[in-house]
Amino acid sequence: MGLFSKTKEGGLMDVIRCDEQDYLVWKWRPAGQDINSTKKENSIRFGSSLRVKAGEMAVFFYKGNGDNMMDFIEGPYDGFLKTENFPILTSIVGKLWGGDSPFQAEIYYFNLQGNNQIKFAVPYFDVADPRFLDLTVPVAVRGTLTFNLTDVKQFIKLNRIMDFSLDQFRNQISDMVKKFAKQFVTNCPAEYGMPLLQIERKISEINEKMQEQLTPQLADHFGINLKRLDISAIEIDKESEEYADFVHATKEQQMIQAEQIGRRAQIETDIMAERGHLAAESQFIQAHAINKQAEVLGAAANNLGEMGGQINMDGGGGMSPVGMMMGMGVAAGMGQQMAGMMGNGMNAMNQAMQQPMQPQMAPPPVPGAVSYMLAINGQQYGPYNMPQLQQMAAAGQVNAQTLVWCAGMAAWEPAGNRMDLATLFAPATPPTPPTTPQTPPVPPTA
Repeated sequence: MGLFSKTKEGGLMDVIRCDEQDYLVWKWRPAGQDINSTKKENSIRFGSSLRVKAGEMAVFFYKGNGDNMMDFIEGPYDGFLKTENFPILTSIVGKLWGGDSPFQAEIYYFNLQGNNQIKFAVPYFDVADPRFLDLTVPVAVRGTLTFNLTDVKQFIKLNRIMDFSLDQFRNQISDMVKKFAKQFVTNCPAEYGMPLLQIERKISEINEKMQEQLTPQLADHFGINLKRLDISAIEIDKESEEYADFVHATKEQQMIQAEQIGRRAQIETDIMAERGHLAAESQFIQAHAINKQAEVLGAAANNLGEMGGQINMDGGGGMSPVGMMMGMGVAAGMGQQMAGMMGNGMNAMNQAMQQPMQPQMAPPPVPGAVSYMLAINGQQYGPYNMPQLQQMAAAGQVNAQTLVWCAGMAAWEPAGNRMDLATLFAPATPPTPPTTPQTPPVPPTA
């Protein structure tokens, strides 16, 4: 005899199955019995057949010794109540009822395949923009969510199964979703930087973020899986006075911002023009100063040149070599000073114009050309090239003992020690004596 044989009372066997079309949780009872009407509806006969379609799960709830015990039969399944698929039932039969039939159990079918949809609508509520916290605009939200059941054990823990009503369950979810949607949309402008007047065009972005946050909450509170959230509309009440006030405040702010941008642009333009004006004035002043300094230095050089031509270091008349050299040295120094002033002026002009010039390279010296500095009476003069030194040597202004220096020399040396200068001081060849004999002079007699 099998575990589930005919009962001592006899009678027809039950066919346990679910033929409902739209359900999430459905309680089975024998034909002709109303739900939760009598205990007979929970009396299951041994040998009854059980049918569970694909996408369904049948759960047997047993009551005994104050404990709730369950067997979970996931479809597809079609057989009799006599297999090892019922470990709890197998362990308690005979202990609780002495092997008698029927045994007490409540059987619930759970729909794991069907999609359940809930439409929700949040009437107008106030939403503020971060720029105008004291101004709010009425906003409404409408949408649909689709969910299914994937974790039956978790669902049973979170919900009352005995008198489960799908309509009531949907209402509970709808209330929770409407509250969540209202809070989420209210915070969108501040949290995600969405301008309030553009929130109607941000449905896709809001839908994605809202579903991401709503999915775990529905699983934690109701034990369901949110498959899809579809926000069909986020609507601003454009006929309200609040909307008109908000639009007016927004336009005023835009006008103020435009004026500020215009003033800023005008200030920047004025600053650039003033800089150009100051640069032009600075250029003119520098050029004028250079011209005046050049005139002064030119006059000073002329005066010194005349003084050099008049001074005779030997006390006699005529041009003094040393005076001429001093005049030439001073003139050279003034020339360098003038060049420095011109260079400084050009640098100042370049800085004023903020256009730095590229440095100009000086031309290389002529190959073989050597310039010497002269030390005369403790003063330095020069530099002088070879033709100038030849003229000065011929005039007696430079001799072999005059100290000279040029680039590459470690110290001052007498000009006669330099091979290239020694030829300047070689004695002239005497003239050839006459061939006609001459009578030597006769000394006078005493």
